[in-house]
Amino acid sequence: MTRAPMNLSNVRTLLLSYLKDLDPAAVGIVGDPAHRGGYHCGSDRVVANDYSVVESPRDRAGLTIDASALDVGSFTVRSAGRAHDLRSFSVWCMQQCAAGAADTRDIREIIYSPDGKTVRRWDRLKRRSTGDSSHLWHTHFSFFRDSTKAGRDQVPLFRRYLTAIGLLTTTIPEDDMSAQAENEIHQVYAGLFTGGSSMGRTVDPDGPGPEKANNSIVAKLDYVMSRLDGVAAGVTTLTGKDFTDEPAIVAGVLAGLSPQRLSEALKTAGLTPEAIAAAVPPDMARQVVDELTARLSS
Repeated sequence: MTRAPMNLSNVRTLLLSYLKDLDPAAVGIVGDPAHRGGYHCGSDRVVANDYSVVESPRDRAGLTIDASALDVGSFTVRSAGRAHDLRSFSVWCMQQCAAGAADTRDIREIIYSPDGKTVRRWDRLKRRSTGDSSHLWHTHFSFFRDSTKAGRDQVPLFRRYLTAIGLLTTTIPEDDMSAQAENEIHQVYAGLFTGGSSMGRTVDPDGPGPEKANNSIVAKLDYVMSRLDGVAAGVTTLTGKDFTDEPAIVAGVLAGLSPQRLSEALKTAGLTPEAIAAAVPPDMARQVVDELTARLSS
């Protein structure tokens, strides 16, 4: 029989403790006996090709007798001179998910209405964008089943909401400090490896290849380094290239010397045509010997 896991029961208890206008009957985890399929059902009630099982390896690996969803009904509370209700709560939670907050990573989807007229769906897997009309007056949270199986604490996100609207003290309990630190680290990680400002282009981290192009800081740095590597390789090639035109230099030198002056210069240096030829590249040796011999014999 499908049961309510402790981690989601703790979220339910927290919300009912502070949202005094919230009817306990409107905060549900396990679907009614007729409910079949979806995250409100455990392994005894899922159906063939159930989307809450087959669309994510996290759900396939985490399927147990536990339900993995939470419904929150209508409420209105006043805090710090402002009114807060189901709609503002739902939009806040959706925005936290979209921003990649660390304490939302186990939420697969939120089905909600921002205005009481239109139903929307934030889906981490980007499979769906809406839901049925019952979500005009209640908001549905689905949690990846592996997080429920592991008993992972889901309270931090909802405690942050209650703190944000002023129903909870801003003093962070000691047991939540690690969650805040993890969230801050995650935000840095997200900027480095999964996204950032576009700066007018989206780049593949290592240039053309299997990696998906993105706007992360690391992708941009890798792109810059790949371009610099190309520049460095080009400089190395140019450095090793001999731009000297030896035949033109030899011809110029020989053209500027008369046979008599050339002979005197070679005798003074103690060089023979053969010795000079040995000091130049092999493909030029014959040309130099022939030219020098011809000039000395003229």
